Parts: sequence; structure tokens; C-alpha cells
Amino acid sequence: MAQPPNWKPWHKVVDLRPDLRSGELALHLFAADLYVAVMQKGLRPVYEKPEEFFALTFPTHNLRALAEDVCQRLLGENDKAVRQLQLTYGGGKTHALITLLHLVREPDKLPSLPAVEEFRTAVGCDFPKARVAALCFDKIDVQDGLIVKSPAGEERLLRQPWSILAWQIAGAEGLGVINRDNPKDERDTPPAESLLTELLSLPGKKKLALLLLVDEVLMYARIKVESVPTWRNYLISFFQYLTQATTKVDTCCLVASLLASDPTKEDVMGRDLQSELYDVFQRQREEAVEPVSKDDVAEVLRRRFFTPESIRDPEKFRSHVQAALKGVIDLEGKSGVVDSRARTLEDRYYKSYPFHPELTDVFFAKWTQIQGYQKTRGALRTFALVLREAEKWDQSPLVSTASLLAAPNQSGLSSAARELVAIADNADGVNAVWAGILEKELEITRDIQKDLTLGYRELEQAAIGAFLHSQPLGQEVKTRDLVALIAPTLPDKIVFETGLAQWAEHSFWLDDQNTANNGTALPAAWRLGKRPNLRQMHDKAKLEIGDDLVRRQLVHEIPKTKSLTMGARESGLDLHVMPESPRDVSDDGKFHYAILGPEYASEPRNIAPEAVRYLQEGASQSRPRVYRNSLILLVPSIDGLAMANARLRDAIAWKQVLFTLQRQGPDAVDPVHMSKLANQKSAAEDKVGEAVKQAWCMVVTLSEKGAPQCFKLNISDAPHFAAIKQDQQSRVFDTTLNAEALLPEGPYDLWHPGGVSRRVKDLYTAFAQFPRLPKMLKTKAVVETLAQGCLDGILVLRLARPDGSARVWWRSRPDTAALDDAELELWLPAKAELTEIDPDILRPHNLPKLWPDGDKPHITVKDVLDYFAGNRVFSCQLKDYTASIPVPKATRDAVMAALGKNVESGALWLYNPPASVLGEPVPAGILNENASLYAPPNAITPMELLPANIGYAWQSDAATVEAVATALSQKVGMTLPWKTIKDAVDDALRLRFISIDPLSPTWPCSPADASKVRLLQKQEPLVLAEPHTPYGSSVLPPTMRAFRSSISLNQLQDAGDIVPELLRIQQTWNTQVTVDISFTIGKEDEIAPEDALQALKAVLKKISKSFDDV
Repeated sequence: MAQPPNWKPWHKVVDLRPDLRSGELALHLFAADLYVAVMQKGLRPVYEKPEEFFALTFPTHNLRALAEDVCQRLLGENDKAVRQLQLTYGGGKTHALITLLHLVREPDKLPSLPAVEEFRTAVGCDFPKARVAALCFDKIDVQDGLIVKSPAGEERLLRQPWSILAWQIAGAEGLGVINRDNPKDERDTPPAESLLTELLSLPGKKKLALLLLVDEVLMYARIKVESVPTWRNYLISFFQYLTQATTKVDTCCLVASLLASDPTKEDVMGRDLQSELYDVFQRQREEAVEPVSKDDVAEVLRRRFFTPESIRDPEKFRSHVQAALKGVIDLEGKSGVVDSRARTLEDRYYKSYPFHPELTDVFFAKWTQIQGYQKTRGALRTFALVLREAEKWDQSPLVSTASLLAAPNQSGLSSAARELVAIADNADGVNAVWAGILEKELEITRDIQKDLTLGYRELEQAAIGAFLHSQPLGQEVKTRDLVALIAPTLPDKIVFETGLAQWAEHSFWLDDQNTANNGTALPAAWRLGKRPNLRQMHDKAKLEIGDDLVRRQLVHEIPKTKSLTMGARESGLDLHVMPESPRDVSDDGKFHYAILGPEYASEPRNIAPEAVRYLQEGASQSRPRVYRNSLILLVPSIDGLAMANARLRDAIAWKQVLFTLQRQGPDAVDPVHMSKLANQKSAAEDKVGEAVKQAWCMVVTLSEKGAPQCFKLNISDAPHFAAIKQDQQSRVFDTTLNAEALLPEGPYDLWHPGGVSRRVKDLYTAFAQFPRLPKMLKTKAVVETLAQGCLDGILVLRLARPDGSARVWWRSRPDTAALDDAELELWLPAKAELTEIDPDILRPHNLPKLWPDGDKPHITVKDVLDYFAGNRVFSCQLKDYTASIPVPKATRDAVMAALGKNVESGALWLYNPPASVLGEPVPAGILNENASLYAPPNAITPMELLPANIGYAWQSDAATVEAVATALSQKVGMTLPWKTIKDAVDDALRLRFISIDPLSPTWPCSPADASKVRLLQKQEPLVLAEPHTPYGSSVLPPTMRAFRSSISLNQLQDAGDIVPELLRIQQTWNTQVTVDISFTIGKEDEIAPEDALQALKAVLKKISKSFDDV
């Protein structure tokens, strides 16, 4: 609701005349009637009685000047004999003629009124008394003529214009002057100039001047000439004679208005006649006179509509003008209104008060160009209707566009607006069009206003203003001028411009050529037209689009909306896009995600029954769905579906508009509109996908209690299925569970009372079957959980073989084939018996509390058998707590087999003196409860085999393998396994620390032949090339030390990594480290080829030129 205004409404400042307020002032009175004023029959006192006439007359500057010239002519003091009133229809011509009539017919009886005194002052003397003769051509019938009075008051019906004129000037005497042969009758042809001169001179004989008033010539001439073409020359000749005669009588003045008040007379013939008559008057007349100018309009309206008391002191208007101007200046921007412009604006608004000058200007600048709108008379009629109705409700500071609206509680158009649209329709030759256009635009602006804080119907005012400025058809108004019409009610600039932008976006009839594409910027210009804009064409096209077409297009759009399906198939589930029935979604225990069509639209409290069928039915209606917990349905919301349909209808309609215009040909629409249309079409199509994405936001599935439920997704940039997984209401898991949750004490209640095992398949199908369980996206997630639980020792997995035996896993992972086997079973560790043990778990530190801590831990076989006796537990850190997990019982054979495999593979060292076994099959009887188990011994380096470490095993630089093995075992205090000895000898041989005596048996050998294989210490120097130094070959001063060794090429590459450390040593201890390097080529039993020698030289030269052969 509007706040009380900070100004006084115009009707609280000026008072309407009572006759206007009551309706007694008939609108036809605004059409002045010269004939009535001349005849004085008492029919229209407002024009017949000088006191009433001058009370409503505003002596405009031009009208005062005309009265002065005419009176001076009647006094014989100037030669301005012929005056022509050159105005458009309704511009005050007849009113000016009546003014002259009253001023000179009986000047002694004129009332004492301000208007009369203004005319007297302008004339500069008393008004001359004159005889007045009037040719009121709008009243002369082309056949019967017109009744007129003689100076003696005698009335007579005369047919010819010259007869009518002669009778008014001198009665029968006048007729006799122009028709001497038959003075009592009329003559059929126009009298010559000489006769008319004599006629016009008759009043002078009685000391009277003569005023000739001619009105509406064209109205009579057009009809007369059409019926009797010869009259064209008669009329032209008559006026030529009359004007010439007027100039020859010093106290005679002719004032004429040639135009017809009926615009229909201004056709081709009418314009030709008008042109010829103008030529005639042009020869004798003075400059044309316009009695009422644009600047006089406001005063004319004020005097006609408001009581004299309320307008007597114009100075009281100034404060109200300033209040109205505040809105204008605020909307223009105070910084843009300099003081001089502010003063000009105030003066203009002051002179026009209470009428908005922009409103009166649009009527006089534009509407006077419309056939049928009669300038001042038209403005009088329009404003009479406006003021009479708007006074009751209008709160505006000025009479403006708001005053043209219907009352707030009324629909349709005001009386004034209805009359204006009728004029506009008639001008265009099309009836009953503008009313519908304007009513539609007002409806649109009213709807927009509801959501904006505009208190004085400013958008409706804008619609009225745009209509007024769009006349004649094709005109337009700049935004600044449109805003100026509405600004006095002080609308908020941002809110108002927002509303205007929305109107421009949603209007049906605004020319959208100048509007912005984004619906936010204001158009550069505003024009209402009779041609629908793209918006109206679009809305009309929408009405013609059937629901079936929209549905078919929507069904086509759903698969194209990638967000609905993205990531679903990648998650490993079965995807169904718009299945036809529940049987199209398999009931196979796999997870299914179905996107249903628009007919399944649902809300949380209103689930579509057909959607529920998918949750309940399997292959047929008679077969209920078994795996009900493995199905998620995505359906549209009811509101979202409506929006998607609307968006789709928009897009189809824009496409239809484009098709329609293209079918009409290349000239049907200009490039600007075509570009706008293309943008609208593209934007609408872009919105379709987003609308579909937003519409399909409802998830239908079974709740934890097994009842159908529907909940809304939070739609974002993420794919829909990702949103489903994130929403806790869906209870969808796509990762592994906690293995402990699958145990009997877990939350899912998957075990029968007293049960010790379950088929793995039964477990994961339970998740697909029972709604109380989470929805597992992949059965592999359940299987993976079990596999991990088995690996952690929480569970035991068992797979029976056809022969009755079984494969069993504990703290190990079954292979893929076993995990996929439908017969795989889950056992509780306390109830399971391991018939197989993964050897890896028996290695040091893999099983809790089996191996002691320390660098060289060892256990006995009995310790392992006791560990799997079925009475051991270990602590396991689960999700939220530490649990004691039983170690399952294992058969003795399973334990022994696993230990044997570990020993044979080299993972464990079996020590049961004198037996020491590693990396070879265990001899029978050795693996018993007394046997000890160790981690494999550390590898023996080649240096440890040399005499420097085990000299007592060497004799004369030779030693048997048995002696070396014995010495090494004595050194560690245990008999080392043969594998350890063999690996050590192999390494020493490979590195050429030792060699095999050629007379020895073949190496490698069995332990039994170890005493026969002799090892020889290498005699060759380790450094094959002596270092070159400044002091001579291999000669170093006593202050220097050298470190020498033979290294492989791979080790040479590694040596590059220690360069930074060598540099650090030099810097830290202030010494110098040099590298003396040599390269050898060739084998012990074979000389290197010369090409190889040259290639090595070439490579070494790249490092240093100092490399030489030794």
C-alpha cells in the first residue's frame, strides 16, 4: 500500500468547476458554435452570452493581437483587411471568431470581466461597433441552405453563400445589390467584385463597420463540389471577389477559417480545394493567425476547468511545483541538473500547473497529427474526462499519466483512455485494436508492480505514457522522456528501472527492437505498436502447442540430460532409462538404478502408485520382487515437472516463431529482431536441460522399515547419482563395510541363532533383499569386506571341494575364483578348523604373539602347534574398540605342511641338530616338535671366506668347502644351512675373491662332496693398473695414503653419488682428495679385440686426455 504522499494532490490545490464535477458540463460544449452565437437563440449560453463566454476565455497573446488588428481595421486605421486562421482541427479557430463577434457587435454591453479588459487594453481604445455577418459553412446545407437573420432581425432561408452573406449585411437591400434583375430572389452564380464591394459598403452608410466571419469553408465546399463539380469554380471565384472587395472597403475586415472540423473531408479532393482556397486568400490576406499556441494551452485548460478563485493566485502553485520537480530531478540525477536547467524546469512546470507539461506537450506535438484529434478542442475533451474521474482518487502532485488510469479498484480503461484509443483506432483505419493492446500492457505492468515497492502505479503510468507517445502509429519515446512523465510521484530509481526492465522483457506489444537481450537493461526507446512483438508471438505459439508434443519432446530430452546418468554405470550398477514396466528391471540381486518418465512424478507425501509397483513387482504382477533393497528410482517432482514442461514449451514456441517468420520470407523480420529471436531461442533451449536436471530430483526407494519412501535430492553441479550416494536417506554404500559388522554381534543381524557359518552369497544377497540393511552398490563390496576380514583374522573363509576336502583361508586372501564361487562359506574363527594354512602367515612377526621379539627370534614347532590348538586369542583393533579374536584351530598336518613349505622356500630356517635345513625339502623325521625355527641367517660376504677371517680353514692358499663351512658355523655357533654356505661361495667366486681348483669336482655340489671341492685364493693383484702420481708409479710420500680396489662398471656409476661427500671432506679438514683411476679390458682367458680396445680409448678420452695404456 502506498505511503501518504509528501505533496498535496493537484485536486487539493485547485478546485474543479462544479458543472465539470457534476457532469453538467457536456463534452460537446467544447466544440464552439459560431452560428449559435450569431443567431442568439438561447441554445448554448456559454457561446451566446458575452458574460459566460468571456468568463471562460483566456486572451492568449495571439488572440489579443488578432483582436487589435481587426478592431483597428474596423476603425479604418490599418489595411489588414483579410485575416486567415491557420490551425489544425479543434485549435480554437471558431472560439476566436466568436470572440471577435462579441467584441464588436454590441461593445457597449460587454461585461466587466478581466478577459474583456485584457482585450480592451490590447486594442488601445474602445471597441468599434460593427455589423457582423457570418458564413458558417458547417451549417449550410448544400441543397436547402441556411436560415439567417437580417440586421432588422428578420429570418430567411437562403441557399447560396453570397445570398446568406448579403441578407446578414443589409437584408432585402443586400439581396437587391447583388441581384438587381430580381432583387427578391437569389442568384445562382457568384456576384462580381463590384457588386460585392457595393454590398460591403452598405453598413458604412449607417456609420457602422463590417466584420465578416467565415468558418469551416472546406466542409461545405467538399460536399458541394462533389455533388456539382461546376461549383468548384463558383466557390473559388466567390472568395476571390469577396477578398478583393473587402480590401476596397476601409472599415471592412474578413476573418476566415478554411479548414473543416470533420477530418474526413480532408481527402484528395478536399486537399485540392483547400490548396486552391489558400491561394485565393494568400493574395489578399495578412499573415496567418494561430489564436492558441502551445504555451497558451495550460492557461486555457485552467480557465476552462477550475474555479476562478482557486487559480486567481498562481504564486501559490510554486511550492507544489517544487515538490513535483523533486522526483524529476532525482530520477535524472542531481549531478546532471545544473542550476540553470533547474530554474528552466521550475518555470516550465509552474506555467503548466496543475498539468504536467510533458503530458500536454505529447497531445499538442503528436496527437494533433492524428486525424480526428482536434487540438485545443481535443485536449479540452480529454482533460475534462480525465479530471472528472481522477479527482476522486488520484494522489499525484500533477495531472499526468496516473490521471489517465482507471480507479485502482476498477478494471479496464478510464473514459479518457477509451476515447483516446478510439481516436487512435480510427486514425489507423482499424477498429477495436488499441483497447485490447493497452489493457494487456496494463495487466502486465500491474502483475509486475505486485512484487515491487512502487506506491503510485508507476509502471501502469509508463504503459499509458508509451501509448500516448506511440501516436501517430510508429512514433516512440526516449526513456528519459517517459520517465519524466512519471517522476513527480518520486518512485525509487532502482526499483522503478527494475520494473521497467521487467515490463520490457514481458510486454506483448512493445517494439522489442530496442530492448536488451538480458532483460535487465532499459530499452533506448519505447514504442507500442499493433504488430505483436516476439514475446506475444511466443506466447501465442505456446498456446498452440499441445501437451502431447511437449511430453514427446520431454521424453526425448531425458536421456540427453547427462547429469541424470553420469557416474552410474561407472559405479558398476545396472542403469535403466525410462523402462516400460517393472519387468524391464531385473530381479537378480544386482543393484539397479532406474530413471522413470514424467508420468511417475512424485512428492514425499504423494508417491506415484506406478512408481511403487517397481519396488514391489518382479518379472510379473504375480511374482513379487525379491531383491527389493537393490533398487533406486529417480523420478520428477510435480512442481519440477511443471517447470520442465514450461521451459520445454518455451523452447518449442521460440522454434515455432522462428519457423513462422522464416516461412513468411526474408523481409518478414529485420536483422535486429532475427538476432534477438535467435538469442531467445538459444537461451530457452539452454534452460530446458537445466529444468530437466532440476525436475528429476525425487528418489523413490524402500525405507529401512520396508515402506516406499520418497525424498528430494539437493541438486547441484554434481551428478544425480553422486547426490543419491551422499544423501543419508538413500542408505547407499559403495565402499566396504567393517568386517566386525558382519559378525553375529554386529548391527545387521545376518546370522541365525547358534549359527557358526554362512554362505557368502547369502550374506551379500541379504543386503539386496532386506530393506533393513544398507543398500550395497556392489556385491563385491560385501565380498571385499569379507576378504579383508579374513585377511585381518576376524573371519575364516572356507570352500569345500567335491571330494569332501576344503580350502580354508585365515589371515590370507582367497583368490578371485574362490571369492566368486557361490559355495564359499564364512566361518567364525572360534568354530572353524584350518585344514590349510597360508605359509606366509607363519613367518616371523606375521602372527601376533607367535614369535618373540628380538633380532634373532626363534620358536619351536611345538610352539606353532600350540598356537593353533584352538585355545589361543589375540587382540585386534577394530573400528571403535579392541576385540579379542580367537585363533582358529588347525590340524597338525596343516601346520606341518605350512612349515615345510616355508623351510623349502627359504622363508624359515629349520634347526634340529645336527640337521640345519633352509631352501630345500625337509628330510623325513627332521620336522618334529623339538625342531627350532629361525629366520634365515644373514648372508655371508665374500670377504668372510678369506684367510684373513677364517685362516684356520685355509692351508697353502687353499681350503675345501667343507672346511670353510665348518669354520663359518663355528664362528656363529650353529651349523649353518648348506644354502647359506653355497650362496657365500657363489658370491666369492663371482667377485673373483676365490677360484675353484681345476682338479676339484664340478661346482656347485651336494653337501656330501663339500670335502672334495678345493677353493683357491686369487693370486692376481686386485688393482691391475698402478696409479700414476707426480711422485712416480705407486710411489707416495709418507704424508699420503691411498685406498685401492677393483670395482664393476655399475659400482663406478654409484661412485659418482659420493662426489659431494668427498668435496665436504676436503673442505672440512682442509686436505685434498684425488682420484687415480684405471680401466682394464679383456677376460682371464681371452684377449679383448683391437676394435674393443680402440673403442674404450675413445670413450676414456672424453673424460680425460691423460688416459694411457699401462
